[in-house]
Amino acid sequence: MSKVIEIIEELVAPIVDELNLELVDIEYVKEGKSWFLRVFIDKEDGIDIEECGIVSEKLSEKLDELDPIPHNYYLEVSSPGAERPLKKESDFTKSIGKRVFIKTYEPIQNEKEFEGELTSFDGETVVVTVMIKTRKKVIEIPYNKIALARLAISFS
Repeated sequence: MSKVIEIIEELVAPIVDELNLELVDIEYVKEGKSWFLRVFIDKEDGIDIEECGIVSEKLSEKLDELDPIPHNYYLEVSSPGAERPLKKESDFTKSIGKRVFIKTYEPIQNEKEFEGELTSFDGETVVVTVMIKTRKKVIEIPYNKIALARLAISFS
């Protein structure tokens, strides 16, 4: 499965670069009996459906040429949404000052899930300020211990 994602990344990267877009993530998953190839793209001020359509069309042409996936699948190209995943170091750097949700592989200060403001990132440690009742607490999370990270929506 990771080989398919690798191939798709090689195919789609020049397309998004040409359009001045950012490749956020690629998913290749089976849901029920169907396979889905999902490509998430974005840009500074957000993307629109036309841009998704252009990327989908150009990527479809490349996929038809090379045929790297042996069975039927659905191709979806879309925005990562408001709770976009943070996967690369650059995602963390760009998200300083924003609200994030982070899940770790192992407990840190007896917790594995943290939600708060991403206050800094130095390439090795992610620092998140969380609210515990009325108190702010600073949590330092080693980057290599992060299992999942995404932007979080605040409803306050």
